[in-house]
Amino acid sequence: MTGTQLLGRGPLQKMVVKHATPVEYSLPMGDERVAMNPLLGRNLKLEWHKEIRCIHCSRITNKSFNQGYCYPCFKNLAQCDQCIIKPELCHYHKGTCREPSWGEANCMKPHTVYLSNSSGLKVGITRGLDATTRWIDQGAAQGIAIRTVPNRLSSGALEVLLKDHVADKTNWRTMLKSAPQPYDLEAERDRLMTALNEASPDAEIPGEPRTDALPAQFEYPVMQYPEKVTSHNLEKNPVLSDKLVGIKGQYLIFAGTVINMRKYGGYVVSLQVTED
Repeated sequence: MTGTQLLGRGPLQKMVVKHATPVEYSLPMGDERVAMNPLLGRNLKLEWHKEIRCIHCSRITNKSFNQGYCYPCFKNLAQCDQCIIKPELCHYHKGTCREPSWGEANCMKPHTVYLSNSSGLKVGITRGLDATTRWIDQGAAQGIAIRTVPNRLSSGALEVLLKDHVADKTNWRTMLKSAPQPYDLEAERDRLMTALNEASPDAEIPGEPRTDALPAQFEYPVMQYPEKVTSHNLEKNPVLSDKLVGIKGQYLIFAGTVINMRKYGGYVVSLQVTED
């Protein structure tokens, strides 16, 4: 590719990932999907066109809520309720779910409790039995499923117990600075289960152990990590023009800044390759 080339324009969605070596990324922009790995080392121009469309209903909104929703969707959709961030607060069983059919399809299904290594060891949960996409979205270098539980509330209850012994959040700046030191995840899993049993010997640990699970490893398409992590804000500066040097988690890493693409769900943007 030479000269200026428009790659796509439309409302953003979070990057689509594929577990490969390295991880493969594509960026949905409306009906288009741009392959991002081939753009490493190229000068790109990402421009927001001062329009936001709700990622659920597509209505134009002046402000984005919860990474891409308009205010009515944010207030009414079950997927925007506080229990999505804090699964221990799931209230489907109380009959107060905003959308019982959505809760039945998404919360009353098996969930996986896992350990991952992104900025260090952490515990997390995901719906279903495969946490691969979740790990990649967090920029994890390693991950292992440790238990399967019957529903979202149970996953939150177990996560709360484990939070007394291990972190439950990723430090995104640390994650973007380098690859973390590796852990023996199977040993860490056993250590945590022992700690739970010792702390509450009479308590029943939710779910069943994932004795079939093996650690997963991830490599990311990163040419160079930033020495100092500075985040670009499209609201303050709608144009980002710089060389793409890496992709990790849901972040594009440029020579002088980084940007969380998931944060800008629904923002109508264009992406161009510019003159080298």
